[in-house]
Amino acid sequence: MELIVSAGVIVAIVLWGVFAPEHLGAFFDTALATVTRNFGWLYLWVVLGLIALSLFLAFSRYGQLKLGADDEEPEFSVGAWFAMLFAAGMGIGLVFWGVAEPLSHYGTPPPGIEARTPEAANAAMRYSFFHWGMHPWAVYSVVALAIGFFQFRRGGSALVSTAVQSLPWAPLRRLGPAVNVLAVIATAFGVAASLGMGALQINSGLNAVAGLAIAPASQVGIIAVTTVLFLASAVTGVSRGIKWLSTFNLVLAGLLALAVLALGPTVAVVDTFTTTLGNYLSDFVRMSLRMTPFRDSSWVGDWTVFYWAWWISWSPFVGLFIARVSRGRTIREFIIGTVAVPTLAAFVWFSVFGGTALNLEIMRQVPIAEAVKADVSTALFALFDALPLSGLLSAAATVLVLVFFVTSGDSATLVLGMMSTRGNEDPPAMVKIVWGLLVAGIAITLLLAGGIQAVQTATIVFALPFAVVIVLLAVALWRGVKADWLEQELRERELRRQLRMQLATRDDKRHG
Repeated sequence: MELIVSAGVIVAIVLWGVFAPEHLGAFFDTALATVTRNFGWLYLWVVLGLIALSLFLAFSRYGQLKLGADDEEPEFSVGAWFAMLFAAGMGIGLVFWGVAEPLSHYGTPPPGIEARTPEAANAAMRYSFFHWGMHPWAVYSVVALAIGFFQFRRGGSALVSTAVQSLPWAPLRRLGPAVNVLAVIATAFGVAASLGMGALQINSGLNAVAGLAIAPASQVGIIAVTTVLFLASAVTGVSRGIKWLSTFNLVLAGLLALAVLALGPTVAVVDTFTTTLGNYLSDFVRMSLRMTPFRDSSWVGDWTVFYWAWWISWSPFVGLFIARVSRGRTIREFIIGTVAVPTLAAFVWFSVFGGTALNLEIMRQVPIAEAVKADVSTALFALFDALPLSGLLSAAATVLVLVFFVTSGDSATLVLGMMSTRGNEDPPAMVKIVWGLLVAGIAITLLLAGGIQAVQTATIVFALPFAVVIVLLAVALWRGVKADWLEQELRERELRRQLRMQLATRDDKRHG
């Protein structure tokens, strides 16, 4: 029943996007503006609360609990685990926005800062750190932790609804089917929209490297090739396809960042990282709760609130996938691996790419900001044009984007397959193939009809009810962690009592 409802909603919105893309776009643009204007505060408080919860769980006594049996070992090595969660979480987003976001903020900074000034450059880097740092990863981490906890410690299904249905209040337990429907819709549309938007950036990269025309036919071909690749990876399973591709891409991303660091203004990049990290830490709470009640500005809604809604809308997909590959980790290890380490990696990435682009823009008058304003998907390649070995860098970046999209599509088909087989961790290959073809079909159809952007906006609108679901997941996780820790503590006390009795009996026999 849940899948029928999900499929019906998906088909209805796709047909709407095909036959009336402008009407679909206008409807969801209005809905998004209403949500961000009236509920922006909710997103800010929920996400900040998730950071507080994740940090408390990591560094409290509860951090020693495992996602699984107490003697269970992790399925994947630390390196492979991090590569997979990073690729699924936001690898492609960092490549797309690593140059584009800082340059966008430099040209249009937050309210109260003059554009294209040193202050605007500092704010651009600070807010890039903010938008891609602890906040999104805390959302993913808590959702994944709740799913993994109830799946691996309580024997529940690999579904978002499992944690919600553990709550002791009957009305909430009945929300399970609705939660699963929201999760399927958000995942299907989020991935389809990303495939469509990613095809645009890959098209820009191939245009820079090989002169491929920027046209709908090229973009459809790119989606088709990408789909074949991620389906081939999907049928090989998590321990082969996704793991191997994610590890390859993490190495390639690291080499690309090192190349830009070496070829660009190295000292300025290190200075940018140092200064921005200090600014981020000192302004953390202020940025986390910033709205503009006394200023007529849409900047916070257009960027921060939009991002928070986007991370929330992607959390069922990313959370389910991260939970799938995290069995055997302790809560402390899990949170450090899913919040602290990816945050640091994002900071380094933005410092290298955003810091280099801003330095070239300000110090050498390279017009990268103009390229970003004209077409965001060309931002990275505009940076490479100003560096030595630009052709090699552009080719490597294009491969990086392509493989990140393969891993995103691969993990998405896995998650959709799990959702459609009642939480089966290893759904049949045919189920994954069907979902992969459906998502690719949605992306191509909407790309040709001009409805990709509208569906991306629609995905964000679905984040509002899911923000409430995440609060319920957090409550269920907190209750479950406390109960399991108490049970473990009582068990250990009983073992210690029995050991003391055995020792006392042995001593009595010895002295008797």
